[in-house]
Amino acid sequence: MIERILRFSIHYPLAIILFTLVITGFGIYSFIRLPIDAVPDITNNQVQINTILPGFSPIQIEKQVTYVIETALAGIPGLQMTRSLSRNAFSQVTAIFDDDVNIYFARQQINERLNEIKENIPDGAELRMGPISTGLGEVYMWTVDFKHPNGEGAEIKEGSPGWQKDGRYLTPEGQFLKTDLERFSYLRTVQDWIIKPQLKGVKGLAGVDSIGGYVRQYHVEPNLERMIALGLSFDDIIASLKKNNASVGPGYIEKKGESFLIKSDERLDAPIQIETIVLATREGIPIRVRDIAEVSIGKEMRTGSASKDGHEAVVGTALMLIGANSRTVSQAVDEKLKEINKTLPADIEAKPVLNRTKLVNATIKTVMSNLGEGAVLVIAVLFLFLGQFRAALITAMIIPLSMLMTATGMVQSKISGNLMSLGAIDFGLIVDGAVIITENCLRRLTQKQHEIGRTLELNERLHEILEASKEMIQPTVFGQAIIITVYIPILTLTGVEGKMFHPMAMTVIFALISAFILSLTFVPAMIAVFVKGHLKEKENKIVEYSKRIYSPILDKSLKFPGFAITMGVIIFALSLIVFYRLGQEFVPTLDERDIAMHAMRIPSTSLTQSTEMQTMVEKKIKGTYGK
Repeated sequence: MIERILRFSIHYPLAIILFTLVITGFGIYSFIRLPIDAVPDITNNQVQINTILPGFSPIQIEKQVTYVIETALAGIPGLQMTRSLSRNAFSQVTAIFDDDVNIYFARQQINERLNEIKENIPDGAELRMGPISTGLGEVYMWTVDFKHPNGEGAEIKEGSPGWQKDGRYLTPEGQFLKTDLERFSYLRTVQDWIIKPQLKGVKGLAGVDSIGGYVRQYHVEPNLERMIALGLSFDDIIASLKKNNASVGPGYIEKKGESFLIKSDERLDAPIQIETIVLATREGIPIRVRDIAEVSIGKEMRTGSASKDGHEAVVGTALMLIGANSRTVSQAVDEKLKEINKTLPADIEAKPVLNRTKLVNATIKTVMSNLGEGAVLVIAVLFLFLGQFRAALITAMIIPLSMLMTATGMVQSKISGNLMSLGAIDFGLIVDGAVIITENCLRRLTQKQHEIGRTLELNERLHEILEASKEMIQPTVFGQAIIITVYIPILTLTGVEGKMFHPMAMTVIFALISAFILSLTFVPAMIAVFVKGHLKEKENKIVEYSKRIYSPILDKSLKFPGFAITMGVIIFALSLIVFYRLGQEFVPTLDERDIAMHAMRIPSTSLTQSTEMQTMVEKKIKGTYGK
């Protein structure tokens, strides 16, 4: 079979050239579509179920929520295990599935169990599944903050949205923000109601998380003495608030042949509206909320905070969809955020603090630098040792062609180009088969030319190229097969190690198979077309010098085989000792020139104290502590 391929390639080189051009074009198309990432995503196949139930302690959450959910999930096809976390008013159950289980099928199965779960947990519990993302899905982070905190240095336009002379901030809705609480609440509102909805339309985004600031709430704080004096209860206040916070309609009336919609929108959106709600009447006099209670803008009881440059801010995180490409998603989020910034209220900006694109670009720069240096070195050696420019050029072309064919295989197998997959490619292994075929073809062509004392005719050249290629079939096939066999056991790895090293093994196998195909088709065809005319056989000076050293060593080894074998065993034993003294790394070194610093605190530290300590650390690093 291989001999037939060789014969066809040599006698029909134009067909091989056309086939190579088609493969090259498709390879270029695949290379453009090749997803680029930093490292493979090694996280397991999981779905999270988060439950919020205010007022319940961790023990109550564990018994009445977490245990119920874990029990209900048991028996789902493909479920490996569940992990859980129970905290004050919060439960998180993580269901881990087999890697071959479709994530959407897993979520569908869990969604069907949620109805059963809701019947067995306390009323008021909010169950929801986490986004369709992974542990490496946080591809972009930004802060939402004032450009000029507290209005220092800001341009003042009295009466226009923005900072005012008296230090207040005027929102586009006409509200004056006086305190830090009101300003941080407004920043969170901007994040949740302006930025977040627009980002959700970005392709490849699974969700957007928010942390920091305060979720705005309206607090009604009753005066108990006035309530008792007027004969009112908490239930009366709650019922009146619910009744006056609803929209009625739409109904309609007809007048002169036209239909007019009637709608009563009673949604509360300001403290003054709450204050004017009528609770009851006493002797014809309405009793309003403001008569018995104080209404103010308050905050929720939060469990986390965020800070920037030594003061509190709001932080948003973009979560990438499973299977999406972090580089393209983070770029899309960055571009969208620039557009959103143009629509934000005066003196408020969303500023990126983490962009996965930077990490990916640093990784690709490292990989391309290594690949480029390796390719240049291999090509230089080819030109130096082959001694024939056209033959060396043909052999060197195997490198880009095999890379394009490898890109096609990676795209079809959904393997991203990253530090592990592309970094494992060895150009020396790729050109190995092509080198020995080219070298043997040159040798036979030169010898035949010397035998007959003239330039070879076409049929003679084709015959010699065919015979030379046939002689190298066995070492070429065996050499490539042995190398491929070394990588096959890696494909049997499972779990985290499998996800880490499968892309590397598959990429190398694709590259070796591509180089093997090109060595048996493209190389003989190109030699038949371009390597012609009078050929000179000359030996490289380096090779000649190496032979002078190697020949006597070879002679001694053949005369005293026992000594040679003994020396080999001793050297092998010494190499084992050195091997076990080598350092070990999980992945190649990657330095994107960013520092991730984390301040450790004791578990019982309160949120307020943690926030103060964090802002203190940031000020210290920034050099503004004490100013």
